[in-house]
Amino acid sequence: MISTAYAATAATEEVVKEGLSIHIAPTIIGHIGSMPLTNTIVTAWFVLLLVLGIAFYFRKSFKTLPSKGQVLVETVIGGAYDYMAETLESRELARKFFPVIMTIFIFILSLNWVGLLPGVDSIGIYAEHGGHETLVPFLHPANTDLNITIAFAIVAVLTIEAAGIMLLGFLKYGGKFVTFKSPLAFVIGIIELIGEIARLISFSFRLFGNIFAGKTLLVVAIFFIPFVMPVPILAFEVFVGFIQALVFSVLTLVFIKLAITEHSDAH
Repeated sequence: MISTAYAATAATEEVVKEGLSIHIAPTIIGHIGSMPLTNTIVTAWFVLLLVLGIAFYFRKSFKTLPSKGQVLVETVIGGAYDYMAETLESRELARKFFPVIMTIFIFILSLNWVGLLPGVDSIGIYAEHGGHETLVPFLHPANTDLNITIAFAIVAVLTIEAAGIMLLGFLKYGGKFVTFKSPLAFVIGIIELIGEIARLISFSFRLFGNIFAGKTLLVVAIFFIPFVMPVPILAFEVFVGFIQALVFSVLTLVFIKLAITEHSDAH
């Protein structure tokens, strides 16, 4: 994770009105050596262990004669694999990139949904802040931390670039962005190079913005109209969490397809 942004905790922006407090930066709950430990990192590690535990459980419980649950899981996984093979136009390429794309989807989806569970943002310890005691939660929705969404974006972008280099070769892939065939081709290449770099921003801020906005909306709804208003918003955020995970992983897949396509074919 990108630790430099943790310094923003000291300069956390707050909107406080009659007890309503919305924090942009994650809360530091401790330190590991000199590295701050935030509640978003704790949530991410908790979800990681949870996903690994479920994966090992399913792996051991799979049988030759499948149960209904196993059929459902196999159908979903098989459908995702077939979609990737169709998009990449190769089952061999789908086998190579399926673990990365599916891991991104499952991890982001799990982080989004766990962030909506009871206990997140409500179980913690009280600490003095600004002259009064405030609750410091042990868990906080992980994707409301820009550090984590940037980390996801870095993984996605590196996967995309690595795919292009491995399948086209360094010189041919680099020729997409730096070419001297004509002045127009050179300008277009530079624009595409800027677009590659800009993906870090678009990937990370899209995920961060949608999840943070949903979390803020829930906090405001609970504060002003408890018990009633949060229910439909919570249901909507379950859907949004799924869509954001799907969008992130599908965009990664599409950009991989573009990366491994030669310019002559694309044009």
